[in-house]
Amino acid sequence: MSAIARQLGRSPSTICREVAANGGPAHYGAWRAHCRAREQVRRPKTAKLSHPDLAEQVCTWLEEWWSPQEITARLRIEFEDDPMMQVSHETIYQSLFVQGRGELRRELARCLRSGRTARRPQGRLHRGGKIVGKVMISERPAGAEDRAVPGHWEGDLIMGSNNRTAVGTLVERSTRFVLLLHLGQAHDAKAVDDAMRRAIATLPGELFRTITWDQGAEMARHANFTVATGIPIYFCDPHSPWQRGSNENTNGLLRQYMPKGTDLSVHSERDLAGFARSLNNRPRATLGFMKPSEKLAELVAHTG
Repeated sequence: MSAIARQLGRSPSTICREVAANGGPAHYGAWRAHCRAREQVRRPKTAKLSHPDLAEQVCTWLEEWWSPQEITARLRIEFEDDPMMQVSHETIYQSLFVQGRGELRRELARCLRSGRTARRPQGRLHRGGKIVGKVMISERPAGAEDRAVPGHWEGDLIMGSNNRTAVGTLVERSTRFVLLLHLGQAHDAKAVDDAMRRAIATLPGELFRTITWDQGAEMARHANFTVATGIPIYFCDPHSPWQRGSNENTNGLLRQYMPKGTDLSVHSERDLAGFARSLNNRPRATLGFMKPSEKLAELVAHTG
């Protein structure tokens, strides 16, 4: 196990857990493990704390200043034979801190020992900063959810080596049509704001209704952008990439053109236009193997 861990650059304990969970050393099956992993990360999942009896018990103990770890351990003792009355401490934290997973009342977060109402990740680059006046994804129009109407976009930055360079990405939710933002050496709020304004000018105005972004500091000028363009920007919950699923998937495809760990400033605006054109003319399974460019033209024709 240690030799495998060294070759894969992982902890031996991670390898041991993986093997033990999928048949052990003698019966490990790679395909079975792959299927199990895909099932575990599928979104959206049924919320464990949607069970009213469990939610009520967790709320009661939070109000008594119990920590999520203490609650989890006590649930296992008192409800040993009832899996519906057991929940992990991580699920409790997410329900308190992540908007859209609010099975527990948000004010209960103040019952935690830290007293924080927002979670701060440990040992990770915190790209958020303070964004004034952000409007959360829970307030985004319902029409953006069903993908029937074009014009709802998801955005993010693809980062280069050492996070020094970046390329902005905008993906239309209905068609998966992509626009790339040329940022050069700068990827601060002003550079992203300017690049987004240039990008939206390339398509008809009715194709831009909303933009959904994560909570990166590059969106600090979101209010100015909305006033100038009339396009509202909505923010995802922290560490919730599935809320921009189309964008995340497209960013993965774009790594074929712009590999991780490379200097992205070497790509000119013309290069990025070529990458976008290539991807927009690539058949997509989620579109029934239509091309994003074809799907966009089809939807525009129907709504015109």
